[in-house]
Amino acid sequence: MYEKILAAIDESEAAERVLAAADELAKLSGGEIWLLHIWEGEPSVTRSVTSRSLAGAQSWLKTAVDKLAASGTTAHAVVVANLYAHAAREITNFAIENEIDVIVVGSRRHSGVAELLIGSTTHKVIHLADRPVVVVR
Repeated sequence: MYEKILAAIDESEAAERVLAAADELAKLSGGEIWLLHIWEGEPSVTRSVTSRSLAGAQSWLKTAVDKLAASGTTAHAVVVANLYAHAAREITNFAIENEIDVIVVGSRRHSGVAELLIGSTTHKVIHLADRPVVVVR
C-alpha cells in the first residue's frame, strides 16, 4: 500500500498526531517514514539562517525519529531550511523527488477569515500534491 510515507511536521501540537498517524500507516503497510521539517528561518543581511536554530530543529527531529524507532518503525529525518515561506512547495517537491506514496500533514484549524486571507500550508499541500494527502486534525 504505502511503502514511503512522508510526515511533514513542525513543532506544533499537531506534530504528535501526525507522527501517530504516519506510524499507524507504516505499521499497516510495512512502510518507512520520512519526517520532513521545513525550517523557516529569518534571513539575515547575508540571507543565511542561524545555525543554532537550525541545529535545534535537527535535534528535535532526531528525537521524533528515535521515538518511532522505539516503536519498531523505520524513520528518516530531513530538515530543509526555507527562507521564502514556500513550505507547501518544499513538501510536495520532496514527495515527488523521493517517490513518496502518501503525505501526512497536520491542520492547525485557522479561523475561516485567517484561512481565507493567508491560507495554510496544509491547504496548499492538498492543492499542489499529485499523490494522496492525509490531513490529521
